[in-house]
Order: sequence, then C-alpha cells, then structure tokens
Amino acid sequence: MHEVPLGPSTSGSVVLELGQGIGALVLFTPPELDGAEIEISLVTQPPGEPAKRTHSQVRRRLTPGGAKFAAVYPELAAGGYTIWRDASTPAITVTIDGGQVTTARWPDH
Repeated sequence: MHEVPLGPSTSGSVVLELGQGIGALVLFTPPELDGAEIEISLVTQPPGEPAKRTHSQVRRRLTPGGAKFAAVYPELAAGGYTIWRDASTPAITVTIDGGQVTTARWPDH
C-alpha cells in the first residue's frame, strides 16, 4: 500500500505514550530525507520470531526554533535498535529506555 506523504507537523501534533518498558525515538535527519521511510528493528530479535522491522516517514517539523526534519517512532519496547540506511545496510544503533524519548541524529548530519 502506497502511503501519501504528510505535510509538516506543528508543535503538539505528535502524542507519545511512554511507560514501563515502552519508549519512543525521534530521529533527526537532513532536509534531503524529507518524505523518506526509514526502517528500524530490534538488534536482538526474540527467539523463534522472524526479524521484524518497522518504519516511519521523515517529516518537516515546525518548532519555535525553526524547521527540523525527523522521523518519530512511538511505542518501542525498551532495548537496542538498528536504524537501517537501506534494506541491507545499518546506519546506526540506539538504545531505547522505557518511559523516555530517545533522540538520535542520522549519520553525517
């Protein structure tokens, strides 16, 4: 299914539910990645489960400090995650802590 690109988001337009064992990731990117779908996956998959990835679209985020570009990944189980540059190339890894929002920057940004 093809997803329609969304316009810029504004302050307060993203709601994140955080809790014990559940966190979120905000991945800041360069403007040229606007509209790109960036995949992430757990570094260590649960035993017996196939590798599962999720994705988020980079969007322009309007903030009081100016426009920024970021993908937001809500409701992530705590643990280590690989952020993928493409289908087979890891870009960076991050650690998600429960009850917190983790921020990361795209490599070379």
